[in-house]
Amino acid sequence: MKIKLGFSTCPNDTFMFDAIYNQKVDLMGYKFEFILEDILHLNQRALNEELDMVKISYNTYGHVRSQYDLLESGSALGKNCGPLLISKRELSLNEIINENLSVAIPGEKTTANLLLGYYSNHIQNKKVYLFHEIMPAILDGEVDAGVIIHENRFTYQNFGLQLVQDLGEYWENKTELPIPLGAIVAHKKLGRKVIQDLNIIMKASVNHAMEHTDSPMKFVRLHAQEMDEAVMKAHINLYVNDYSKELGPNGHRAVNHLLSVGNKMGLF
Repeated sequence: MKIKLGFSTCPNDTFMFDAIYNQKVDLMGYKFEFILEDILHLNQRALNEELDMVKISYNTYGHVRSQYDLLESGSALGKNCGPLLISKRELSLNEIINENLSVAIPGEKTTANLLLGYYSNHIQNKKVYLFHEIMPAILDGEVDAGVIIHENRFTYQNFGLQLVQDLGEYWENKTELPIPLGAIVAHKKLGRKVIQDLNIIMKASVNHAMEHTDSPMKFVRLHAQEMDEAVMKAHINLYVNDYSKELGPNGHRAVNHLLSVGNKMGLF
């Protein structure tokens, strides 16, 4: 049976999926067709039900729960790892709201945008960019502020950019829960048995990467050619953790609370 699998080229994803992509674990007879894209496009593919198994934002999961099941393994979820609201000059939340300043986001249905709305639902002037285009857009003056994710959180200060709010920190302080960022889901049409198998394969791939940390790095570097090695490893260490192995009770509490927040915000 062939599985259409989509994941991003970010180091945490290539790290976790290396053992599936390069057949380092038992694939239980399944064949995989791989689609590697930005999270904005993966979210859209899930909304269109184009893929059998896919990495998506937890915000998007709130929209596709009827079509996709959440896998226990492979999530990006943790502490001190949330998106950051940044700007070129020092700004306050009141300035952004009162002056209707423009804010770049990495997609309407990203968890980053949900967390921005959780921080303040009065920020209305949002513009969608691919995540790696947001810092250049701020620097070039295309937007007044932006929400950055992934490795950009390690490098934005090198460009003289200012932190307005750590959105993950805001979430953690309010909820005392880890931040659910990215999920691995499988389409319900596959059936329970196949979905259970895919979770076993996903968990094996994550465990292989975490137990043999040098093994995935060739694949990671292939898709992060311009990224500093130290940033790459910091990125992996931040987003790949015990919650990636298995969500567990606390992980599920965090996910359910995020979905509840999204419901109250009218997102779903």
